[in-house]
Amino acid sequence: MPSHSPGRQIVSIKPVTVPTPELGRDLQVRVTAPRSGADLPVIVFSHGNAWSMDGYQPLVERWADAGFVVVQPTHPDSRRNTIGWDDPAFARIWRVRIDDLHAILDHLRDVLDRAGVENRADCERTALVGHSWGAQTVGAVLGARVLDAEGLPGEDFSHPGVSAGALITAAGTGDTLTPFTAEHLPFMRPDFSTMTTPALIISGGKDQSQLSTRGPEWFTDAYHLAPAPKSLLTIAEAEHTMGGIAGEAVAETTDENPARVTFVADTIAAYLHAALGPDDTRWTALGDSGTNEGGNWTLTSK
Repeated sequence: MPSHSPGRQIVSIKPVTVPTPELGRDLQVRVTAPRSGADLPVIVFSHGNAWSMDGYQPLVERWADAGFVVVQPTHPDSRRNTIGWDDPAFARIWRVRIDDLHAILDHLRDVLDRAGVENRADCERTALVGHSWGAQTVGAVLGARVLDAEGLPGEDFSHPGVSAGALITAAGTGDTLTPFTAEHLPFMRPDFSTMTTPALIISGGKDQSQLSTRGPEWFTDAYHLAPAPKSLLTIAEAEHTMGGIAGEAVAETTDENPARVTFVADTIAAYLHAALGPDDTRWTALGDSGTNEGGNWTLTSK
């Protein structure tokens, strides 16, 4: 796996328009990549609620430094679009988010060409990563279904262009949703039994969601209920913002910890380099350790 090089230059190009006439609207993305290098694997990243292509730079820049091309869309729930909980359009955003990822994957070579990096990227090695609501969006494209009111699984949104993924604080099963969540976010009823794509699940030991009556273990359902191969990284002191992965000094961060952000970014990079091939050196080292000496994190796989 390419080592992290603080002096390595990276480039970020925005906005890049995805050619998506089928969506009936413009979809714009940011593309970030190392300035040099070839055969670079690709990460498509789905942001959490209210964010945009301009967030999560501590993760994105670290991944580019590790040798990935990173594509970030702005989903319709971005705060710049001012669509609130009570907006009639909000009820469909979960589905539109999935359409966004499909559009990027369907037109990936064109998107990277418009950004000037297509000839250096290896689109056959593409992964998805998402945080919070973005993790549920990614989970659907990895094969998870959404259960309806009768508990029946909905449409299969999996995409053949994805080889692996990482879910950061993904919502768990929907049988313990709070009344607010059940009213405004009824789509938070995932069925992970069909999520067959290899994935790393990341949860925080102090992530107490206001969306569910369960504790932090709610965010581990994607690991426990999905078929192998899956890995679960639990960071004991982490809360939902994982130390500040959305950005430095962001107001919503509840557990500011730059070292934790770096650890999350590097662990995902190590996992994806192993899952996409060919270098699994750093991931194997993490897997062999299982738990760090201070007990701050645990890693399990199946």
